[in-house]
Amino acid sequence: MEFCPKCGSVILVEGKKANCAKCSYKPKGKIKIQTSQKGGAGGRIAVIDEKKMQTYPIVPIKCPECKAKEAFFWTMQTRSSDEAETKFYKCVDCEHTWREYQ
Repeated sequence: MEFCPKCGSVILVEGKKANCAKCSYKPKGKIKIQTSQKGGAGGRIAVIDEKKMQTYPIVPIKCPECKAKEAFFWTMQTRSSDEAETKFYKCVDCEHTWREYQ
């Protein structure tokens, strides 16, 4: 990504043409287009396992499928704003998901 030396805005590249998005400055020479991004030290990219990254709170509730005693929960507004929100639960053991309306 290149920035304009006059105003600091991003220089847009369209085909072989390049100019500033704000002040129409045209850079002299070639613009280097970066197509990939190296991650971290030494070019290593961290892999995140989403199953290990559960950030939902755990509550004591019985799963209707496997009868486990804990589940993650979150809430969402699934109906109009003047109605109560919907609680969703996901079993810690079998990952069965269900919901409760208030």
